[in-house]
Amino acid sequence: MKKVLTIAGSDSGGGAGIQADLKTMTAHGVYGASVITAVTAQNTLGVQAVETLNKDFVAAQLDSVLSDIDFDALKTGMLATKELVEITAQKIEEYELKNLVVDPVMVATSGDLLLAENAVESYKELLFPLADLITPNLMEAKVLAGIDKEAEVEAEFLAKKLHSFGSKYVLIKGGHFSNTVQQSKKAVDLLYDGSSFVKFEADYIETNDTHGTGCTLSAAIASNLALGYSMEKAVEKAKIYLTKAIAEGEKIGMGNSPLNHIYQLDLKRESIRG
Repeated sequence: MKKVLTIAGSDSGGGAGIQADLKTMTAHGVYGASVITAVTAQNTLGVQAVETLNKDFVAAQLDSVLSDIDFDALKTGMLATKELVEITAQKIEEYELKNLVVDPVMVATSGDLLLAENAVESYKELLFPLADLITPNLMEAKVLAGIDKEAEVEAEFLAKKLHSFGSKYVLIKGGHFSNTVQQSKKAVDLLYDGSSFVKFEADYIETNDTHGTGCTLSAAIASNLALGYSMEKAVEKAKIYLTKAIAEGEKIGMGNSPLNHIYQLDLKRESIRG
């Protein structure tokens, strides 16, 4: 069985973070392990509290799993602080890990800040050069590029700017470019390898129940890389999985509900009953 590691925060509501990652990995038939960087008091309505773990304890978790298990891929999610970005990059380099997907989590779906401002430069200087892929959404890409979040800017420009920080690939998420989503009814992500662009389109689903989409997509990509798919194919398959998980979602809680990470099991149960 292929093995994938997630280095991320815990979502007590179960819709994002390591909970979403492990569900996604299980759905892809890979073995998922986790290193927790932070614990959140969180539900579908928002983040009520955050407790960041000590960097030495995060380092201990990393040493524990990395000295014992040979991982085929890994992803990072909420790293929260400059110190945690630094120790994560240090251990990834020390253990010579491959197939690294970096989701630079900065803000939750609810709008709550999940990354210290002084950690942004550490991402660019230390972690991105080790990454096979970084997966910022449109807002995160603007922050990383040093562009005002209200500015109108093409995703291609952002991809080129972010690629200069050293990752092999950049995937700009956002579901739209230049506010065209309402016209095209398509959710579009843009992959860039330093020389060419590939767009991945899916039907845009009218819903606010998208809690954990970024975590889920990056975990799905990492799982597909572990399974041996090329980057382009790994992203394509992850996009299909994400779209179906959104479409098959059910109302959980009173706010923005999470995706249905195990929709395949629901469909299988329905088939058996039928």
